[in-house]
Amino acid sequence: MKIYLETFGCTFNQADSQIMVASLKKAGHELVQLQDDADVVILNSCYVKLPTEQKITNRIKMADSLYPQKKLVVAGCMVDIDPEKLDRIAPNASWIGARQINSTLEVVEAAFNGEIKRKTGHSCEIKAGLPKKRFNPLIHVLQIAEGCQGICTYCCTRLARGPLQSYPKTVITLEAEQAVKEGCVELQLTAQDTAAYGKDTGDKLSPLIDTITSIKGNFRVRVGMMHPQSVNDDLESLIESFKNEKVYKFLHLPIQTGSNQVLKDMNRGYTTMDFKEIVDKFRQKIPELSLATDVIVGYPTEDDSAFHDTLNLINDIKPDFLHISKYQHRPGAISSKLEEIDHQTMKNRSRELNELKSKIAYQKNQKLLNTIQNILITDKGPKGGFVGRSSSYKTIIVDRAPLGEFLPVKITEAKSTYLRGELI
Repeated sequence: MKIYLETFGCTFNQADSQIMVASLKKAGHELVQLQDDADVVILNSCYVKLPTEQKITNRIKMADSLYPQKKLVVAGCMVDIDPEKLDRIAPNASWIGARQINSTLEVVEAAFNGEIKRKTGHSCEIKAGLPKKRFNPLIHVLQIAEGCQGICTYCCTRLARGPLQSYPKTVITLEAEQAVKEGCVELQLTAQDTAAYGKDTGDKLSPLIDTITSIKGNFRVRVGMMHPQSVNDDLESLIESFKNEKVYKFLHLPIQTGSNQVLKDMNRGYTTMDFKEIVDKFRQKIPELSLATDVIVGYPTEDDSAFHDTLNLINDIKPDFLHISKYQHRPGAISSKLEEIDHQTMKNRSRELNELKSKIAYQKNQKLLNTIQNILITDKGPKGGFVGRSSSYKTIIVDRAPLGEFLPVKITEAKSTYLRGELI
C-alpha cells in the first residue's frame, strides 16, 4: 500500500504524524511524496484557528473531489472538535482522533480495503516511547504530556486533546537517549503546556529537563510552550534547569492580552503582573534569554483601552518573538457565545501590533551585529544556505555549513525575523 501524508499544525501534531508513519512503514507500507502516487491519503488536521480550519477544509474537499478513487483518512484535532462538519464534507472518509494514534494501522488498512473505520475519543495511550519516523534526522520531538488543565474560554483544542496526561519520566528519558545515540542534536520537548508536566502524577518539568540534559552527548534541548499559571510552583527550579548549557535560552510564555480584565474573561488564571514577574526572574538569571509570547487581538470583550494595555505591555516586555492571532469563534469554545467585535477594528489593531512587533525584533537583532554566536546547524534553508540556531534560539543563516555541527559565526546582517552570519 502506498500512502501520502500531509500534516497541519503544531510540533505535537508533527510528532503524531511521525508516529503514524513509523507504524505504517513497520507494517511494510510505503510513504510517497506525491498524492498522485498514493492509494491512501492521510490528512493530519489542526483546528486551533479559523484560517487553519478553512485551509484543512479546502484540502479535504480537494482530496475527496480530485481523487475519488483514493481512500481518504482524516486524523488530528478536527476529528473530535467538529465531526459533524467533517462527516458533511467527506462522508466516505475514515477518521483517527488526536488521541487514537495507536489505531493508525487498523484504520488505514481498513480504508484501503474499502471499509470506513472511525476511531475517536480520549484514550489513555502513551505516545512517549513509540517509534517515530523523523522528518529531520537531526531533530527529535519528545512528547512529554498531552492535554491540559486549563479551561481557556477561546480554546477548542482541549476538546480534542482532553485532560492532562503526563507520560512516565523513565519512558521519555529512554526515548531521548535513543534519539541522541541515533545522531539527533536537538530534542524538542512538546505538550499543550510543558509546564503542566507531572501535575497529574506528582512530578515536575524541571527534574525531567535535568534528567534529559544529563544524557551524554553534545545536543540542545528546546522546551516548548508553558502556560504562565503552570510555571509558578516550579519557577526557581525551572530557571536553574534553563541555565544548563544544553538548554536553549528560549522561553515561550503566552500572555494573550495585556488587559487584566480580558485575561479574567479568557479564564487564563494569572495577571499581567504575574506574567512580568516570571519574565523578570528568568531575565535576571539568564540575561541572554529570548522571550516568545502570543497575543490574541480582538477578543470579544477587548475595547480600545484593553488593546492599548496590550500595546503597552508588549512595548514594556519587548519579546524577541511575538505570535499574533486575530480572534475568531471556534467550535465548542465558551467565548463563541459572545458577539465578535468589528472585523475592521480587529484588522487595524492587528496591523498596529505587527508594526510594534517588527520594530522591537529589529532593534533587538541589531544589537547582535558583529557579535560572535555559537550556532547549531539543523537544516538547509528553503531559499538557500543553511539554518542554524544560537544558544538563545535565534535563527541564523549561513552560506555553507555541515549539518549537525556546532560552529562559531560572526553576525553580519540583522533583520526582524532572522540573522545572517559568516563562519569563523
